[in-house]
Amino acid sequence: MAEIERDTRRDGEHLVLGVTARTLGAWPAGWRYPGAHRDPLADAGALQRLAATAERATLDFIFFGDWLATAPEYEFSDPYLLARIEPFAAVGYLAASTSRIGLIVTANTVHSEPYSVARTTASLDLLSGGRIGLNLATGAEPRSASNYGTDAVPTPEDRLAAAAEYVELVQALWDSWQDDALVADVDSGQFIDASRIVPTNYLGRYHSSTGPLNVLRPPQGHLPIMLAGSSAGGRQLSARTADISLVSPPTLDEAVLAYAEAKAQVAASGRDPRQFHLVTPILPVVGATREDAWDVYDRLVSLVQGDDVIGKAPEGLPITRSMRALAGVLGVPLNGVQLDEAVPRRVGARFSDLGKRLAGVVKARAGRTIAGERPITYRHLLAAQTIVAPIIVGSADDVATHLETWFRSSAIDGFTVLPPFLDEQFDAFADLVVPELRRRGLFRDDYEGATLRDHLGLPHPANVHLSAPLLSR
Repeated sequence: MAEIERDTRRDGEHLVLGVTARTLGAWPAGWRYPGAHRDPLADAGALQRLAATAERATLDFIFFGDWLATAPEYEFSDPYLLARIEPFAAVGYLAASTSRIGLIVTANTVHSEPYSVARTTASLDLLSGGRIGLNLATGAEPRSASNYGTDAVPTPEDRLAAAAEYVELVQALWDSWQDDALVADVDSGQFIDASRIVPTNYLGRYHSSTGPLNVLRPPQGHLPIMLAGSSAGGRQLSARTADISLVSPPTLDEAVLAYAEAKAQVAASGRDPRQFHLVTPILPVVGATREDAWDVYDRLVSLVQGDDVIGKAPEGLPITRSMRALAGVLGVPLNGVQLDEAVPRRVGARFSDLGKRLAGVVKARAGRTIAGERPITYRHLLAAQTIVAPIIVGSADDVATHLETWFRSSAIDGFTVLPPFLDEQFDAFADLVVPELRRRGLFRDDYEGATLRDHLGLPHPANVHLSAPLLSR
């Protein structure tokens, strides 16, 4: 296809490919889809099935994000945030039932201690055979802060500076034991070489620890670090310290520019840009044919709640889901209009520029046009306006072409999949899209290494204490 011919400089390279664990699905009403997983009390089974499918598809990792508060209003916008398994517990649980796939856990740098996180992640890496990654969330907001007994929310500058120290300290703690510090010589009775167990003695503005860590050096040396952040400071922090940067560029052209800038920042920091992966979320709706995928998407749209007519909405529905709000976006009055009515041609002709863009989004996702054979309904427009996830709808060929276009354009190094609901749609991605990616030479046929660093093509890092015996700020 012409899109893919845009850039073929990446022949022979493989996509980074993972899945984000949201047991209630990434589509706000996905849990309502027939047969979808909808019971958080049964999340143990849902996580087991997700992990088995992801490992069968040889994905690089399962990513467990986190949010440190809950609120009833998430019911309609982000139900997966209402009640969820804590990431470290989920990763420990799945480490025992998987053998190859990476497992990325999230810790918040504002509300966790580096020593505890270093200790737990090193232990998980040892128990899993080197398959753990660490996502560091640097955000802070009042509701989460109050759960930790404070009303103080650090400034963005303080949070990023503290996060930079956090990474330095965690890596220094992981390196407390040199790789040959354990002797275990039965004849001599020597168990350790004490000279190779190094106190950390880290004293920073925000964090400090004497160390050493009371866990052996992880099999990976340093666990791969994931960071997200769109601010200039966040991007700089990622360029200096992250192995995976989680990004969300809105368009392909913007992604290409951001990709080149990020790789240049990494090179300027003295690191190899090839060992720094930019990964973006993708929400695929997959069918055996494009028409099958359209049917799934239409059903998902039908489950998105709004007010059926002006002023009649379920209790607690966000105001952005109302017909009144939609009318403001479209720039036309919708008095007496019902959500599932088709948009008449005369009304569509009066849409605002934003309304016309929304109609274009619906056409791309669902193959629908105003007054066409498959007409656009107001509910489709409402879904396009309020659900801003990076959605691609289509056959395996359609979805693979989208991923390949972004990859070969040097816009991104990989994707983390957001299944709209479990289990059917993730199974469809694993069984239909992954084989198509393999056919195109974009993804491996089997695991080629044992650790998450192996999957990501990252070398084993040197021990920081061998070059910097005392870390302090």
